[in-house]
Amino acid sequence: MNNASEKKQAIVSQYRQLVDDLNAEMIRLRRKNRFFVASELLTFAFIISCLVCYTVFTANGLWFLAAGAFLVLYILIRREDGKNAQLISHKEDLLSVYEKELSFHRGDVSCFDDGQRYVDANHPFTFDLDIFGSDSLYQRINRTVTTGGSDYLAHCLQHLPTNTGSSMVEQIRRRSQAVIQLAPMLPLRAEFMSHGQRGQVDTQRVRNAIKQTSSAQVPSYPSSTLALVVAFLVLFAFWTMVVLSIIGLVPAGVVLTWGFLQMMLLLMLCSRPIRMIHQSFNTLSKTTESYVQLLKLMAATDLSKVDDPELKLMVADSALQPFEELKHILDSLDRRGNLLGLVLFDTFFLSDFFLIRRFLRWRKHDLTAIDEWIGQVSVMDALVSMATFRYNEPAAAQAELVDSKELVYDASQIWHPFLGDKAVCNDFSIKHLHYYIVTGANMAGKSTFLRALGVNYVLALNGMPVFARGLRVSLYSLFTSMRTTDNLSRGISFFNAELLRLRQLIEECRRQGNTLIILDEILKGTNSLDKLNGSRLFLEEISKMAVTGVVATHDLGLSTLEDEHPDRFHNYCFEISLSDKITYTYKITAGVARNQNATYLLKGILKE
Repeated sequence: MNNASEKKQAIVSQYRQLVDDLNAEMIRLRRKNRFFVASELLTFAFIISCLVCYTVFTANGLWFLAAGAFLVLYILIRREDGKNAQLISHKEDLLSVYEKELSFHRGDVSCFDDGQRYVDANHPFTFDLDIFGSDSLYQRINRTVTTGGSDYLAHCLQHLPTNTGSSMVEQIRRRSQAVIQLAPMLPLRAEFMSHGQRGQVDTQRVRNAIKQTSSAQVPSYPSSTLALVVAFLVLFAFWTMVVLSIIGLVPAGVVLTWGFLQMMLLLMLCSRPIRMIHQSFNTLSKTTESYVQLLKLMAATDLSKVDDPELKLMVADSALQPFEELKHILDSLDRRGNLLGLVLFDTFFLSDFFLIRRFLRWRKHDLTAIDEWIGQVSVMDALVSMATFRYNEPAAAQAELVDSKELVYDASQIWHPFLGDKAVCNDFSIKHLHYYIVTGANMAGKSTFLRALGVNYVLALNGMPVFARGLRVSLYSLFTSMRTTDNLSRGISFFNAELLRLRQLIEECRRQGNTLIILDEILKGTNSLDKLNGSRLFLEEISKMAVTGVVATHDLGLSTLEDEHPDRFHNYCFEISLSDKITYTYKITAGVARNQNATYLLKGILKE
């Protein structure tokens, strides 16, 4: 733990240094911004002064040339000012990334999305294991910048691979390799995460816009070869008339009339298709640049060790081309807002015709590729979050995945990831089709230990680091029952809710086959004797199925199952010592708990 603590302190120091460097750089950039503003005002004043001198005092051409020179200087300063403003905005986003990571290391994860929308009390394990919600595992991992990345990360945590076989195990190992390779790439990950500091990219809105674009009823005739030939002939004829007019062979009025009629005809033919294109691109215009930047960062990762056809992380120029082409189309649509430019470009270059033609070609060849790469950005988004989690937790280790048809769970010095440095580690192994009855006093550590087993298994099957010195696991189904709640609005009592949860457990075990169940107090909502008899009946029946279990209980009577079925049931406990005060060890040992603390604590309260 000491070595891990030193590494964690080094990570925190690195984040602090980056924050200090960015703050110093932003002071310099803001000072530069003030200089640009002052220079713009001064240059603009010089332009006005030169024009005043030219018009009021003397019509000397030098004043006019000076005004032109200052105008050029003003434009250049404005351009540099814009670049500086963009750089400040980018540095602010990076600063936000590093400050949030410092908050994470202080134990405050409230600045990250908690995934409350994914909370499902009926899920086989996520509700019991605090996978989603406030202060959850998802909130500790999540750094996603797109809603698609958030959904993909949540999907990974909700749906664990259960198919045994080398292909599934190998897929998890490839994801693990990607996470390992991304983890030390702090500058690249920070750049990636910076794109979500001012709000996530709404992936579903982008997909809906793409779907709308694919179904937009834009006439196809501009894409035909005949239309292209006609357009070039019209342009050739018009430019010929312009040249003839310049040399005096054709009256200027003829050229103006031709150009006006040509422009009006083009607007009449193209205005409706252009309007439809503009409507379908309304959402894409706000997100295209973000996806271009994210894909460029993906190209820079060079995840050469990840050979996975389902993770197309090696981004080539061909992946950027559809987005770049989309950006050019969007820029052309924006330029149409300039009325003078629209008239000139439509008259002299038939720009609307070629814009529609470009859109049709893009929709035919690039639209499918864009949708596919949006999905890959979501995958990469989730991997960046997983890699950041790995980087921030140097004490965690990599799990060993075992290709076995039987359940394998061998943990060395395992602890719950939420506890940090104060965690107490335990060794524990679970054998296939065996049951472990865990007894102990209140607050002795039973529930936390059960959640540690479940949460670390979820991490292992996602290729993320686990909070143990070592963990060997195979692939199997997971089902927990630890936090049953009533629902009075639906007329469901606590006891009824427990029965419904156990029914769901049985159905899930029958459907999935090889399953690990983690239960905390079976049938809490009934009296002690009924609870004991019902718990025994349930465990005896469920043990006839392909199910392995870890069960925490206060019913010491369940420990007799080991005497009756020593080949299947095993007793473990979290013991406490009672003297002047209660001592909690939080260490699991073989056997049955001897000491309970409820009466002891109650006597203390009554004495007070």
